[in-house]
Amino acid sequence: MTEYTEDGRVINESGIEIKKVYGPEEVESSGGVEMVGEPGSYPFTRGIHKEMYRKRPWTMRQYAGFGNPSDTNQRFKYLIDNGQTGLNVAFDLPTQIGLDSDDPLAEGEIGRVGMAVDSLRDFEIAFDGIDLEKITVSLTINGSAAIAMAMYFAMAEKRGYDISRLRGTAQNDILKEFIGRGTWVFPVEPSVKLVCDTIEYCAEHAPKYSPVSVCGYHIRESGANPVQEIAFAFCIARAYADETLKRGLDIDEFAGRLSYNLNIFGNLFEQVAKFRAARGLWAKIVKEQYGATDPKSMWLRMIAGGGGGGLTFEQPELNIVRGAYYALISALSGTQTMALCSYDEAYTIPTEYSARLSLRTMQLLTDEMGLCDTVDPLAGSYYIETLTNEMRQEIEREMEEVDQAGGIVKLVSSGEIQSKVSAQAYQMQRDIQSGKFRKVGVNRHRIDEEEREVEFHSYQEEDAQAQIESLKQIRRERDQSKADLALTRVKDDAQAGLNVMPAIMEAVKAYATVGEITTRLVEVYGCYQEPIRF
Repeated sequence: MTEYTEDGRVINESGIEIKKVYGPEEVESSGGVEMVGEPGSYPFTRGIHKEMYRKRPWTMRQYAGFGNPSDTNQRFKYLIDNGQTGLNVAFDLPTQIGLDSDDPLAEGEIGRVGMAVDSLRDFEIAFDGIDLEKITVSLTINGSAAIAMAMYFAMAEKRGYDISRLRGTAQNDILKEFIGRGTWVFPVEPSVKLVCDTIEYCAEHAPKYSPVSVCGYHIRESGANPVQEIAFAFCIARAYADETLKRGLDIDEFAGRLSYNLNIFGNLFEQVAKFRAARGLWAKIVKEQYGATDPKSMWLRMIAGGGGGGLTFEQPELNIVRGAYYALISALSGTQTMALCSYDEAYTIPTEYSARLSLRTMQLLTDEMGLCDTVDPLAGSYYIETLTNEMRQEIEREMEEVDQAGGIVKLVSSGEIQSKVSAQAYQMQRDIQSGKFRKVGVNRHRIDEEEREVEFHSYQEEDAQAQIESLKQIRRERDQSKADLALTRVKDDAQAGLNVMPAIMEAVKAYATVGEITTRLVEVYGCYQEPIRF
């Protein structure tokens, strides 16, 4: 939220005062050009690749998934046929929190906001006919990420792929779930342990796969400002790295496969500076604090383009324009993957039409607007370089505050971070209502009696019933003794403190279900009880 004060000052959402004009002296006083460097070279402020989009445009990966796996498979193929170069899988809420579709708690939510998954069979259906070597897949799931990853690997192996060469990403950032979204299952410490299990497993068996996409995006959507988005994300990434290093791995064995999901909502220049600052700072952290020697370990690889918090219910067609600007920011910021929110997402699951419109928006930037012609085109701007330096300093300051307070895991466990960003979200909403935070169509340039032409995605109860029947069929047809033995191993390995990924892999191959595997882990780890703070 940019603040315009009565005395004429302009202060961006990160708390940085914006001057009327910038020159060389502002760049020098803010830290100079030491951290700018060259594209493809440390500290990677200008991009992690030397040629960036001149060699290869960003991956276009729209978020998609609804109903049952067959429905989702059709949407995947539609997007691929229209030029999408990656898949980003949405899962329904029961799957995200480890429930089977026939669980009473899942009623009314099966396939509503994402694809319903119960067993390996669902992955086999969802990815039928899709070449996993040509299309990389991101699994947007957290609380049950280890199970979903195991199902994806098992499905790929069954189809003859070598998972040591398989590329893709799992969101799998559970700490941000405690802060922002709420699809947690287990308490904080065992949840972090499970994340590190997947990192360790992938380092050994799937070294090209990214087991964690640290999500500043959702922290930002939950009320954090741009500085906090990056600072909290980096603190989370360090927490995962610290725990993984305790297992005897070297930082260069896994740091290069950590990735980020970051948000684009707000002032264009602030967002571009945020990403440039983040790239240089992350490289510095991994090199200086962790002693990495492989330059790829220092890369901040990110998906950016969405900004659902910026979309409006009012005048939804304006979201088409917002999405275009978000895509522009993402390209100017040097993202590796772009995923735009569709204009109707403030209402419903995107239609094929709206998803195609977002895809075409990204394609316009590559084919018509010249965004692939040169690397980091805003570099050298007095304003951008000054703001980049100032953003970096503010991110470091916020991280230091977290460290001094005991670290991100402690603050999440106690609920302090959640309380902080929730209070900020409440204040933001008040500022929107008062008009202090300018929102076109909401508190400025309103249409009092507007007609909104949006096609709603209707919930199909028959699809939910079909999913339940499919689950029952799996239970009837599988080798039950094999499934039981595998599930017993999951519990035993969890009880012994072992890495549970090998046991989960065995269980999913025996067609054990998401709910059955989760239940065995809950019997050992327990369930998270959210702290209440006032």
